[in-house]
Amino acid sequence: MAATSAEPTATSAEPAPANPEPAVVACTFCIKPTTDVQTMVAGPGVFICNECVALCVEIIATKPDQPKVASWKERVSDDDLLSTLPRIAAASASVEQQLSLWVREARSRGITWTRIGAAMEMTRQSAWERFSGEE
Repeated sequence: MAATSAEPTATSAEPAPANPEPAVVACTFCIKPTTDVQTMVAGPGVFICNECVALCVEIIATKPDQPKVASWKERVSDDDLLSTLPRIAAASASVEQQLSLWVREARSRGITWTRIGAAMEMTRQSAWERFSGEE
């Protein structure tokens, strides 16, 4: 994984601008954009900010030796559940955007829809319908 403040760029027929603006991506965990954090670490289609990494390190370092905690389904109130839905939808949209970028990059390298579909455990036709942008 590499630290980044921009997402991978997709190739297009148009020439790239002389000074391209860095793309703003969001942490897959807290949905904060790169403009609101110090560092963003990129993985294949996912991002994590320095604040979420620090929280993960703290959780791992202070993991208590307690009995099993109740499931989140039992702990989360209805209001908390509803307020979390937009964040989950935003994370889903971010992942879908990254997936589309990766598929466009695969196509720009001449990788066939058959191979893309196989990699995603779907048919060539399903991959084409989902990502080609054609109706």
